[in-house]
Amino acid sequence: MRAIVTGGAGFLGDRVVRRLLEDGADRVAVVDLVPPRPDLAGDPRVETVVGDLAETVPALVPADLVVHLAAVVSGAAERDFDLGMQVNLDATRAVLERARAWGTVPTLVFSSSLAVFGADPWSPTPPVIDDDTLPRPQSSYGIQKFIGEQLVADYTRKGFVRGRTVRLMTVAVRPGAPNAAASSFVSGIIREPIAGAESTCPVDPDLPIALSSPRRTVDGIIAAATAGEEWGSRTAMNLPALTTSPREMAAALDRVAGDGTSARIRWERDPAVEAIVGSWPARFRTDRARALGLGPETSFDDVVRAYLEGGA
Repeated sequence: MRAIVTGGAGFLGDRVVRRLLEDGADRVAVVDLVPPRPDLAGDPRVETVVGDLAETVPALVPADLVVHLAAVVSGAAERDFDLGMQVNLDATRAVLERARAWGTVPTLVFSSSLAVFGADPWSPTPPVIDDDTLPRPQSSYGIQKFIGEQLVADYTRKGFVRGRTVRLMTVAVRPGAPNAAASSFVSGIIREPIAGAESTCPVDPDLPIALSSPRRTVDGIIAAATAGEEWGSRTAMNLPALTTSPREMAAALDRVAGDGTSARIRWERDPAVEAIVGSWPARFRTDRARALGLGPETSFDDVVRAYLEGGA
């Protein structure tokens, strides 16, 4: 099997590429603004394609599977409308058009987001989101992802690709430096205190948050890539979520990493961040995902423990 992973040098992309290779992929093209880690770049099965998607997509050769992860994250898309549209919308269509041009009907996995749901003041959000809940995005990022979902569904309906859209939850704990996502603090209030540094929580400590560990998220992406007719509807599938809050996360941090570790968290609310993250739903019923054998982490303690063990 030949695969292409856009955003393949990123946090999730790196993990997806490794899983595909472990599962027997013959060739994986890693498409990103930067090259993958040296061990992947040196793997003879890995092809490195470095550059902007607008420049690299037209040259991509046919593949059996395309995993489209490349995106401008939530906070950045809200601050820079044009950039968000160029990457999250225009580049997504370019990827779909390239796959269509091959004429081989490849499987295409599109990573959407829980940000397609929002707190519409004229239509209250249901207390629990299920697979049939109508998205009402309240951010540019959410709008762009929802449009991408519909494009994938229509290209699938027309027989151009076998589309598989998964809506990712907030992923924690992400290693490395903070990114521009509005939800970046979710990882930061765990990662930085463990490293002995201070971190800021910009939202209400009791704000409910739906999240997933890196390993469960990758499980969902791989399940989408390998599913057959059991995938079902062309509409997007919500991945399972663990519902928690920053206060509960801090308590788990102390239990797993040592009492007092959470003292390095500063609780300073930022209305702009809270407006975005607070508009996202926190409770999901994910029947389609469960039918594919997918489930959430059972506790945030396990998430912290996996991060400490390097297996998050």
